[in-house]
Amino acid sequence: MIPYDNLGKVNAGFKVLFQQQFASFLDRGWYILGDEVNAFEQVFAAHNDTNFCIGVANGLDALVLSLQVLNLPKGSEIIVPANTYIASIISIIHAGHIPVLVEPDIQTYNIDPYKIEEAITSKTKAIMVVHLYGKCCEMDRIGEIASKYGLPIIEDCAQAHDATYRGRKAGTFGVLGAFSFYPSKNLGALGDAGAIITNDAQYMGLLKQLRNYGSHNKYYNDVIGLNSRLDELQALFLKIKLPYLEAITAHKRKLATLYREGLDDRFIKPVVQKDQEDVYHIFNIRYPERDRLKAYLYEHGIGTEIHYPVAPYHQKALQPWYNGRQFPISEEIHATTLSLPCSFCHTESEILRVIEVVNEFEN
Repeated sequence: MIPYDNLGKVNAGFKVLFQQQFASFLDRGWYILGDEVNAFEQVFAAHNDTNFCIGVANGLDALVLSLQVLNLPKGSEIIVPANTYIASIISIIHAGHIPVLVEPDIQTYNIDPYKIEEAITSKTKAIMVVHLYGKCCEMDRIGEIASKYGLPIIEDCAQAHDATYRGRKAGTFGVLGAFSFYPSKNLGALGDAGAIITNDAQYMGLLKQLRNYGSHNKYYNDVIGLNSRLDELQALFLKIKLPYLEAITAHKRKLATLYREGLDDRFIKPVVQKDQEDVYHIFNIRYPERDRLKAYLYEHGIGTEIHYPVAPYHQKALQPWYNGRQFPISEEIHATTLSLPCSFCHTESEILRVIEVVNEFEN
């Protein structure tokens, strides 16, 4: 069986380093917001060429807190892609605002920059872009629109660690970049973890308050905050893995190249664009009979996933916002997309086997 992913194998090479540094971590006896969080924040900010990094509990909180520090009027409209993972959308709701869905580009699966402007109203106060699957959005055009209407950009970088657009990394185009370090991400923790990057010192200070009950000094609370602190142990694991992110990304790009060159053209493959370096958190193809293809691959010992089988606007939780709304381009993506194995745990020979089996699929 070639699994879709195997996190045990992904992290096996780090086991000795984890164990060595865990012993000293345990002996120090400081387990919340200590040296490890501070150290990871510094190296991750430097890694992304930004001034500040604020570690938080998970990717969803990174988005919610990013919206909160903008201090927008309650009930503001926030533009967000229609085909994103539901976390992007519910972060807007948790922050007290209204998510306005915009269709994606059928080629890139990212928000269509030419459909954003028609969704802007007098209540629109921000744009949330999502660099889906590890490909950056078209940030030049989106930046022009944001500047024209005076709208801050928040970047959901949960799947795009080290993805670049015209030489700049995901997370550095907007006022705030939100990251998830869920274990399956290219830079994955051993549990939930997240972070926000920014160049704004005022945002940094407020975010550090908000993640810690609204407090800078113990037992003194200046604002209404959350308990959303990056776990000290997860920060340790992430700090160990960060120097290897380049190798992880290079490996996934190599596997993606095998797919792009080897898969039949009847399967729609990820588009490659000039001036973009994708990181292939997910390698997805599209095919009209996706479900039959998925079942066929399972029967032949190949695990796959669907990102995502249910469009967010079809989720029961979001019916009060989107009941009856139609998003045909997003619908086409959700109905046909299939994610193939493309992990740091996979070998080139395994991917060549996947390609062989996929190509043998009969229409």
